Amino acid sequence: MTVAYDGTAYSGWQLQRDVTSVQGVLEEALGKLVGCEVRVNGSGRTDRGVHARGQVAHADVTTQMSEKSLLMGMNATLPPDVRVLSLVKARPNFDARRSAHGKEYRYFVWNDRLILPDRRLYAAHIYGELDLERMREGAKRFVGTHDFAAFCANPHRKLNSTVRIVTAVSITKRGKEFTFSVKGGGFLYKQVRSIVGFLLRIGAGEEPPEAVTELLEAAQPRTARVPSAPARGLFLWKVWYRSVVPKGVADEA
Repeated sequence: MTVAYDGTAYSGWQLQRDVTSVQGVLEEALGKLVGCEVRVNGSGRTDRGVHARGQVAHADVTTQMSEKSLLMGMNATLPPDVRVLSLVKARPNFDARRSAHGKEYRYFVWNDRLILPDRRLYAAHIYGELDLERMREGAKRFVGTHDFAAFCANPHRKLNSTVRIVTAVSITKRGKEFTFSVKGGGFLYKQVRSIVGFLLRIGAGEEPPEAVTELLEAAQPRTARVPSAPARGLFLWKVWYRSVVPKGVADEA
């Protein structure tokens, strides 16, 4: 399944007790259609308030329903802020998380004195002027294989490594809106939001672009020097797979 959702009302992707999650409402909708409990596994977790245009998930089910009927049935059952964009039968060894080859996250920033009401839940609001070229200079320093200890939050569990590969970081501006695109093989907890948060400090003139290299090379745990950008501006945009790309379009950003 390729899934899009507005994460505003959800505790995040992951199923949790006594709170509403995206995984939970998908499992409930699919379970009603096939008549039994179902586990829906996502390509990665998104945090509370984070959105998605291209989350990918898989589930193992036995049913006589066609793919089209399952797709239509789920969307008829799901709340309006979650939609299954496509649903296809996967190869037997497909795993939404383990089979993923790469991901793109996009982060939106509205840079003006006021933010439009229809953007307030889907973009961070930054009042002060932002220097695009300074942010682009900082952004290119994230590309490559680095230890991102300074650009992630504590996931409250043991990590084997904080080394990750970032393949591209780009920033575009259209009117009052900046779009940050971050691509890589996988991301640490709040890594993308930390990258964007620090680039915004560079754009505001609070840090030089060279500080990105300094922090990456030091590889020390994150401090208040690296802020986490608000969840509402972040979208899981696309997930790539080596041998299959779901129609329509591993990690904890």
